[in-house]
Amino acid sequence: MTVRAIVTYPAEILEQECEPVTVFDKKLVKLLNDMYDTMIEFDGVGLAAPQIGINKQIAVVDIDDESGTIELINPEILETSGEDLGVEGCLSFPGLYGEVTRPYYVKVKALDRKGRPFVIEAEDYLARAIQHEIDHLHGILFTSKVSRYLKEEELEEVEQND
Repeated sequence: MTVRAIVTYPAEILEQECEPVTVFDKKLVKLLNDMYDTMIEFDGVGLAAPQIGINKQIAVVDIDDESGTIELINPEILETSGEDLGVEGCLSFPGLYGEVTRPYYVKVKALDRKGRPFVIEAEDYLARAIQHEIDHLHGILFTSKVSRYLKEEELEEVEQND
């Protein structure tokens, strides 16, 4: 596996609509594995292909809970409900954190690494992570949704309360 370099803002690819995946082959499997390794190496809970310079609708999410690693290819949000305010950061914005309001619940249709469709439902933090990564695939950055940025001291308090 290979750890890839993280693309940071203001790279143009971060604000572009990504292309759908049409070929499900060994290259895709390697890319997904590399994305997972890169996410773990940089201590992230999600990573979208544009964050490593790939203009494709691919994201991986792993919030270190029982749901394990979720691979989303060509994901589409089917349904959302509720509202949740939480702190978000992004590997493409090192050291930047802010409060973002997102739906508390999300239902998503996507393809797995073999091109098979599946539906996933998520709530709370997992729903937030999934929506953040799907936004990346449409060139939407979390900074466009931040209601308030956090100072480092505030971030430390939030982390201690988790």
